[in-house]
Amino acid sequence: MTDPGFQDNNGADPEVLEKDGATFAQQAVACDQKGQYPMAIFFYGEAAQALLNAALSGSKMPGITDKATQYITRAEELKKLVSKEKQTMSSTMSAQQKELERATFLIKQAFEEDDLGNSQEAIDLYTEAVELCLKLRDSTNDPGLQGKVKRLATQALDRAEALKKKSSSKSGNTPAVTPTNKPVDSSGKVVPPLGFGAFSDNNDDESSQRPVQNVNRSSSQKSTPVNVGQGSYTKEEIDVLRKTSDINGRIYVPFLSVDVKEKFAFPVPFSDKDGKLALSPKQKEQIVKWVRPEDYCDSPQMIYAVSSFSIKQTVVSDCSFVASLAISAQYERRFKQKLITSIVYPQNRNGDPVYNPCGKYMVKLNINGVHRKVIVDDYLPMGQYGELLCSYSNNKNELWVSILEKAYMKVMGGYDFPGSNSNIDLNALTGWIPERLSIARPGSDDRFDKDKEFKRILERFHKGHCLVTIATGDISEMEAERAGLVPTHAYAMLDIREVKGKRLFMLKNPWNHLRWKGRFCENDLSNWTPELQKALNYDPKSAQTFDNGVFWIDYESLLHFYDVIYINWNPSLFKYTTCIHSSWLAKEGPKKDRYNISDNPQFRLELKSSQPSAVWCLLTRHITDKSDFADNKEFIALLVYDTGGKKIFYPHDPPPYKDGIRINSPHYLCKLIENKKNATYTLVVSQYEKNNTIHYTLRVYATCEFSLSKIVDPYKKKYEKRLTGEWKGVTAGGCGNYPNTHNNNPIYQINIDNSNTDNYLLIELFGPKQYSVGFEVIAVSTNVPGGFTKTSSGDFRQGYTVLQLDKISGGVYNVSPCTFRPGEEAPFFLDINSSVPYKVTQIR
Repeated sequence: MTDPGFQDNNGADPEVLEKDGATFAQQAVACDQKGQYPMAIFFYGEAAQALLNAALSGSKMPGITDKATQYITRAEELKKLVSKEKQTMSSTMSAQQKELERATFLIKQAFEEDDLGNSQEAIDLYTEAVELCLKLRDSTNDPGLQGKVKRLATQALDRAEALKKKSSSKSGNTPAVTPTNKPVDSSGKVVPPLGFGAFSDNNDDESSQRPVQNVNRSSSQKSTPVNVGQGSYTKEEIDVLRKTSDINGRIYVPFLSVDVKEKFAFPVPFSDKDGKLALSPKQKEQIVKWVRPEDYCDSPQMIYAVSSFSIKQTVVSDCSFVASLAISAQYERRFKQKLITSIVYPQNRNGDPVYNPCGKYMVKLNINGVHRKVIVDDYLPMGQYGELLCSYSNNKNELWVSILEKAYMKVMGGYDFPGSNSNIDLNALTGWIPERLSIARPGSDDRFDKDKEFKRILERFHKGHCLVTIATGDISEMEAERAGLVPTHAYAMLDIREVKGKRLFMLKNPWNHLRWKGRFCENDLSNWTPELQKALNYDPKSAQTFDNGVFWIDYESLLHFYDVIYINWNPSLFKYTTCIHSSWLAKEGPKKDRYNISDNPQFRLELKSSQPSAVWCLLTRHITDKSDFADNKEFIALLVYDTGGKKIFYPHDPPPYKDGIRINSPHYLCKLIENKKNATYTLVVSQYEKNNTIHYTLRVYATCEFSLSKIVDPYKKKYEKRLTGEWKGVTAGGCGNYPNTHNNNPIYQINIDNSNTDNYLLIELFGPKQYSVGFEVIAVSTNVPGGFTKTSSGDFRQGYTVLQLDKISGGVYNVSPCTFRPGEEAPFFLDINSSVPYKVTQIR
């Protein structure tokens, strides 16, 4: 059943893969004919993989596997023609070639600025290009090269002089910045100059602080949900985002509209001020040197083909990230929408990332509640056999895989990071909404409905609504060997089918090899019946000849060997969104909120809808230290109460409308499918074993309009006092059921010295969890008639109870706290919060 309000997209079929195969084959043949053998090898491989995966997905093309085999054979022939020595010679650039590329890039960047009317920036870049050209002219004896750089220098110098004359004639006429030019972040919120102005990045030049209009130049990007919240950050939000910009010892500032004007052109190769990334243990064992692309490439480019087939993981333990890259790349090709290529800079005018011979890149990652800018250089670790010791594309001239991985690894503290999961990684790469499905085991959580979930993923995946990865849990070495699976390893889901009563998943191992050996593997000819082979147009024997880590597995086997299904949902399914960034201080609230949630962060969610709506609430805990991924002891959840948006004091009175298991992931998703009109809820942030201050983002997505606001008591923290008392000896008198001792309980007298009738009191009693506690309030005198005489906190509760007194008269009130039974000795706290000044004394 389709969720209410969700938009539908058209899905893709094997024909897309067939077209990709044909395109790659044409490129391979063209490179082959030109003698560009390394490129031909790459495109033949891509063509073969596209066709083989089309066959796995049910292609009806005649002889498709034979064509794939032909391409593989030709690629192998070309590999034999290209010796290792020739590859080494052809993959290195001369010093003059490197300088020429940088000069050309400087001039291209100058043209960009010139065309945008940014005269001073263009003049600076033209000048740098001229200086580099003159230096190159003097360092070479090649007449052809000298003539080329002289022409470049002359053109750049002429244009710079023309701009200088034009600028001098217009001096004093610089237009003022209007409010519409204010810097905004990627969610559209205006950033106050004094808020994020305190952030700095030593890689930035002054020009990067200019406001600009064109935030997203990529016309193929889907529209994002409309922000229904306020248009700028509050002081608290700025403080939260500033604190959580310090991640693993480095500052990552929010990505602003002005950041598309980051400077990427330099006369000398750029080096990251933060230095080289920390290496993993395996990298340390094998590394020989750090290299730049021109050291091992003959024709470096950022992207030749956005393909999931070419991505290869090596010795870095980031299988979840590589799997995330694979399915994101597949999504781009299937649905022709930029998903991850749009987050890499510099870009051309089409919004496509480009190779920068100056070596500087910027990647926009969604980290700790907002998109943040990550600056990296293009140094990569290399082993003794000329192999990269990081993830890379099978086309060694293609850089996007390595650059994206390096940017993410930098934020995570280095290549030695302890691992993550695909929910976290995909959310960082795409901003898509993370959902975690724990696969049920016999006797475990029965909330996992395997039939319902299969149907939901099947329907949504083919509409382009979601990205899916699946992870194994702890598997014994013997069992893993027998099954062909890797323990605690993430696999990309490339396809899902239900054919002739069989429910099948196509998965990809990010290692690009090692496949499942069980039911429906390529060697399982008993389950691959002729009828099923025909239905999916799958040839197991052809699959046996080529191990690219891609395989089919039946649903029952998947449920047996895998632990978690990670789904990331396209936020464009929702029309409206907003978020609040906030903090929950360590000193606020109890360590465990089993009895009292009055100090938990609470929010009022008001839906404005007259028809069924989908509302998803995502709680994201900000992570600033990579050890939180390795040994995270913070378990969070988001509770929903159907109380009309009122403050909640007790976790189970009333019972939550939506409850959930506390998890130690940074993301917690709560989903509401509402049929009510204009419903209003209370959202409560919950954590088990709270020891530290939590910085978090609460983001709500909805198909209807709504409002989200933090619930703040009108009297809380305005006038407050904490009284320390104890029940001891005769003062441990028990409740009113024991009249002989009850009157011996402590009494505190509150004096509100006014004659108003709109005073507010909040009284909270904290005692030991093993005792049930309560209190009475008696009006000794009031300054106006009509006040109450006596009231109580209600039923006795374990360890905590509260009473709100609304619109009461000024006067004198006695508060008598007690335990349920007499003789229960213990200390207690009595918190009194008021909307007006008051005096309090203990009279017994």
